[in-house]
Amino acid sequence: MTNLTQIGEAEAANELMRLARQIARHDKLYHAEDSPEISDAEYDALVRRNAELEAAFPHLIREDSPSRKVGHAIAASPLSKVRHEVRMMSLDNAFSDEEVAEFVARVHRFLALGPDEPVLVTAEDKIDGLSCSLRYEHSKLVRAATRGDGQVGEDVTANVAHIADIVQELEGDDVPEVFEVRGEVYMEKAAFLALNAALMEDARKAAGEKDEVLDESKVRQFANPRNAAAGSLRQKDPGVTAKRPLRFWAHGWGAASHVPGETQHEVVRRIEAWGLPVSPQFRQCQSLEDMLAAYAAIRDGRADLPFEIDGVVYKVDRLDWQQRLGFVAKAPRWALAHKFPAERAETVLESIDIQVGRTGKLTPVGRLRPVLVGGVTVTNVTLHNRDEIARLGVRPGDRVVVQRAGDVIPQVVENLTREVEREPYAFPDHCPECGSEAVAEEGEVDVRCTGGLICPAQRTERLKHFVSRAALDIEGLGEKTIDEFFAKGWLESPADIFRLRERKDEILALEGWKDKSVENLLTAVDNKREPDAARLLFGLGIRHVGQVTARNLLKRFVTMDALRHEAEKMNSNNADEKEDTFYELLSIDGIGPAVVEALGDFFHEDHNRRVWDDLLSLVSPPPYVVETRDSAVAGKTVVFTGKLETMSRDEAKAQAERLGARAAGTVSPKTDLVVAGPGAGSKLKKAADLGIEVIDEAQWAEIVRAAG
Repeated sequence: MTNLTQIGEAEAANELMRLARQIARHDKLYHAEDSPEISDAEYDALVRRNAELEAAFPHLIREDSPSRKVGHAIAASPLSKVRHEVRMMSLDNAFSDEEVAEFVARVHRFLALGPDEPVLVTAEDKIDGLSCSLRYEHSKLVRAATRGDGQVGEDVTANVAHIADIVQELEGDDVPEVFEVRGEVYMEKAAFLALNAALMEDARKAAGEKDEVLDESKVRQFANPRNAAAGSLRQKDPGVTAKRPLRFWAHGWGAASHVPGETQHEVVRRIEAWGLPVSPQFRQCQSLEDMLAAYAAIRDGRADLPFEIDGVVYKVDRLDWQQRLGFVAKAPRWALAHKFPAERAETVLESIDIQVGRTGKLTPVGRLRPVLVGGVTVTNVTLHNRDEIARLGVRPGDRVVVQRAGDVIPQVVENLTREVEREPYAFPDHCPECGSEAVAEEGEVDVRCTGGLICPAQRTERLKHFVSRAALDIEGLGEKTIDEFFAKGWLESPADIFRLRERKDEILALEGWKDKSVENLLTAVDNKREPDAARLLFGLGIRHVGQVTARNLLKRFVTMDALRHEAEKMNSNNADEKEDTFYELLSIDGIGPAVVEALGDFFHEDHNRRVWDDLLSLVSPPPYVVETRDSAVAGKTVVFTGKLETMSRDEAKAQAERLGARAAGTVSPKTDLVVAGPGAGSKLKKAADLGIEVIDEAQWAEIVRAAG
């Protein structure tokens, strides 16, 4: 990967876009389909790279950034869906002692603690299992659910009845009326190996009965213990789960009518007393040194454990501090996963394939001779781009070292045979899908097909993106159907989706389509004729305009027409108007230069304007209205200045956002309220000059209390 000290803004934006797509795909494979293609370490490496880029280029953070998401929406499943009363979050990761030290320092800063005030933390091994929530009412288990996307999971109540570790009734007089225990369902290593052996034996017997020769490479086995646990728990038939030796341990809680303790340690020990197992290595740490010692002890004993773990989880012990620290995007500020180091192995790079994405980017994928890295068989590795191939000097046939960083997507870290004389790999200068010229724009490392919508890879991928769950979410119009309709010439642009009713008879003539399935599809399409404007904008696939950015743009402009009117000014011949528009768009929360330029580029193309007009002639998105909490500052722009004495600046901004306000860093005519502490300087003066209301920290606290 390119060093962050050498990377340019355009390259960073491109890499973030690629990472968002890759991570989303692997999230789907891992969480929704239980069929991961990469190891945990390889996946962590992707997430870590994304976090490093976002830290270096915060203005390029995408609306569909992996840092904002938890898990993945549930794919089609025979299990019913369950909405979590309290969202099931993910965890931020650390890979070094220095990052753990920064976590502790960050907690001190956020809570405005004195340098000598101790922060007690719990530590426990991070088991590699499937997250599960157990809801107990009046001590009895009434529902069990998987995490899913954090908001909606799958009902596995009947299945967990066969897990001996999960009691059907909690023991004790102090069990709250409602209490959701959260933990991990896992499978021990020996049980995993035995299960795969049994699956192979069953396949051999079935082949023998049919007098066939078994191709063992085609026998479906589980990739790792986590995959086996997930596949065993998420069964339509609980009887299948009953035959699988699953285990469980608890590490936290969700919804609760009452929390029986004031610290993480107290509550987890109460859960243990009620009859549910917790990690034998769960402990309290008094200091950073204790935390790192706990990590070292757990790491050194990892190989002797009967189950897989991939790190250590730290949690701030005091629950009142956890509440103050709150959450960011997809993870709590009060918890951290300290992952184990990357594992490496040697293998052969057998070939390099080129994949063409929705935006035309040519992505090289290395095909490896299968190799076991940290218990997972690795066969593919991303090579990112042309420059990365040149940096590594890799060619088909080279012997390479691959790494799984904290069990994430694999990466090539070293070429062991680069000195062997062979022709260097020639990166394609033409698209393998359509034959169009493939070039890298000035300042970019990514090579892209210039074919645009004449390129079948781009057209079909853009259409699939348009109907995806995060965009218009048109049920029944999946990837295979889009490929089939595209091949028939029925789908060339998004607007053609809304003309499918005209082809009802032609669709009925296709194999596999019946009256009911066709009508269901056409009804699903008709139901999206008044789509959410932000989803529609995201679905158009404008570069750098992801889910969050789309919402931020529509918050400001309300309608698609108003957004277009403003964005088209970026192509004005009047230099002053163009500059004013640039800074107007840049003032929107979360909008950086890359987004502004991408909007201008999009509307500069006549083809894009035709696609936009054609689509909006068939759909009518209502004005985008944002619901905010009922508070005195909802919908207002608030600026904090000076020294805050009862909270940190970060905590104050988080409070403002929870109240439906926008926390800005500078005072402008659009500022509604300034909260000033001691030492407020130029911002306070500017607020006075502009006639903006100014309050002190105590008055702000009253607003927060009044909002509940």
